[in-house]
Amino acid sequence: MKTLTWEKNTLILLDQTKLPTQEEYLQCSSWRQVEEAIKVLAVRGAPAIGVAAAYAVVLAALELKKETDFRQKLVDVIITLDKARPTAVNLHWGLERMNQVIQEHRDASVETLIEALEDEAKFIYAEDVDVNKCIGRFGAEALIARIRKDKFTVLTHCNAGALATADIGTALGVIRNLHGKGRIANVFADETRPLLQGARLTATELQADKIPVTLITDNMAAWVMKTRQVDAVIVGADRITANGDTANKIGTYGVALAAKVHGIPFFVAAPISTFDLSMKSGEEIPIEERNHDEVRNIQGVQTALKNTPVFNPAFDVTPHEYITAIITQDGVIDHPDTLSIAEFFRNREE
Repeated sequence: MKTLTWEKNTLILLDQTKLPTQEEYLQCSSWRQVEEAIKVLAVRGAPAIGVAAAYAVVLAALELKKETDFRQKLVDVIITLDKARPTAVNLHWGLERMNQVIQEHRDASVETLIEALEDEAKFIYAEDVDVNKCIGRFGAEALIARIRKDKFTVLTHCNAGALATADIGTALGVIRNLHGKGRIANVFADETRPLLQGARLTATELQADKIPVTLITDNMAAWVMKTRQVDAVIVGADRITANGDTANKIGTYGVALAAKVHGIPFFVAAPISTFDLSMKSGEEIPIEERNHDEVRNIQGVQTALKNTPVFNPAFDVTPHEYITAIITQDGVIDHPDTLSIAEFFRNREE
């Protein structure tokens, strides 16, 4: 299964809403189709959303190339796409990259600009592949250094794997790297309500790679930590603020609290593009709220009365004090806080 592919001016997206029972692909020839795919989670995961949005700008450029106010309309498309998923900062990051190309080619021909936009989208995709590999390597080294065991049992929440990125994944990239070294005893995968990304996607990915995995419901995580000798928790992220507070799929905060109580290290694996240093803390992160029927139904099967009131935030925020380390493609930030993150980024620039 390939999360996304660019072929002949068409973005081909694996429809993740149909997994694991059906493998279907969306043929997106317009930017509106990509926007809808992002909104309904046909394509999901912060890095993958950023890549998909970049290609959506290319599609928009192809659609608008004969318009007299071509550049302004293209910028308007970027503004619209930026609103598709408010929490995942990689969406904004990818679109900013494309907007920068537009500004740098303000005097170029339309054809030259379209070519430059396509090159940038392809570069963002290739860059994510490299980022995944580096995160996997640094993450494996970090866990091996901190956990004095030959084989680890880890717990993860939601899906931060190949289906959420352009390659092997962030959190699952670390797990895959550890598995390649013969260091994974078992992975506990939370099912992750309300859309079951852990059950439908993470468990499917790990089984496909023959990595030992046990699926559990979200409300089993604390008991599993207490009784099943979990050595570490590792999750992905959708936005990380300047002090290390981290937004991830709803339920992550509870997992972090349970890990803290049980003395289990809690790792976040994410690319540099997931950091939003313009925000001081997690209190500033916008939390997306989704359709109530996602909770009242499971894949079309009604599980609650149609008029049942629902609260359905898609994300929660884990405070930095519960995070052991953040694993990036440029290294590991131990005990993340405002000072350690500022120092990390300062060293990157030197």
